[in-house]
Amino acid sequence: MKRALICLLLAALGGSVSAAVLTIVPMPGGMLMPEVYYHLDTDSVSVDLSAIGVTAQLTPLLISNPSDSFSPADPWFDSLDPSRQGLAFSRRYGFDMDAMSDIPPDNRQLWIRKLSGSPALGIYDYNASATPKLWTPIFGTAGTSNATHWSGLMWHVGVTAPPGTNDYTATFEVYVVNTDNGLEVPRSSSGSFILNWTDVPDGRPQLNIAAPSPGQVQLTWPASATNWTLVSAATLSATNWSAITNPPVTLSNRFAVTLNAAAAAQVFRLRLNR
Repeated sequence: MKRALICLLLAALGGSVSAAVLTIVPMPGGMLMPEVYYHLDTDSVSVDLSAIGVTAQLTPLLISNPSDSFSPADPWFDSLDPSRQGLAFSRRYGFDMDAMSDIPPDNRQLWIRKLSGSPALGIYDYNASATPKLWTPIFGTAGTSNATHWSGLMWHVGVTAPPGTNDYTATFEVYVVNTDNGLEVPRSSSGSFILNWTDVPDGRPQLNIAAPSPGQVQLTWPASATNWTLVSAATLSATNWSAITNPPVTLSNRFAVTLNAAAAAQVFRLRLNR
């Protein structure tokens, strides 16, 4: 028997006349900048975290900008928009060269390496002013190298994780590369330092799946979510989603819709009624 392919998205927003389409990734909160210092006398770097003081929060758009959406033309749309992955995100952490730092010689580059990190974290090179705009995985995200060259200019990375109530960490180091031979300068590392994030849920009702009997699949969500409609499409990237016509029934304080498991593959989500 062919089972229906069901992707459980937690929910997605419907349209709103007051909604804005964002063309940048917002940065709720102030900058949190590890200050990097290059030491010419020892050809090494150090990092000062004393100005950070707080932990960055990964926040989904449904919490930071509940009526807004991202532009489908932008590269972070699939990661961050509530109609796609709807990941929580932050741009508060970045890297900055200390104003009192020595200037590296022409044959020296600064590199940043992620030594370890929570598996669910994604890290991206973000630049909304570039042409085209940048949302490029780095630091081991999507199979990329765990190290990247840094120009020394102020740089805020984009960090993502699924919405929830989790804490995340990543451990980094900054080091020097000799461009004459392409090798890391011995004993140039800053030593390891840790960046921390907290995470928040996005407030969407949980959509669950079960198989109550052979040949059937059942989708359920909280009965308190009266302003949401179950919709489906053939693919996750579809632009048109259709409401499921089967009327939901109430079972143990949850709405439930039962479907034929042998039907054509579909993906499902809950859409907020506006």
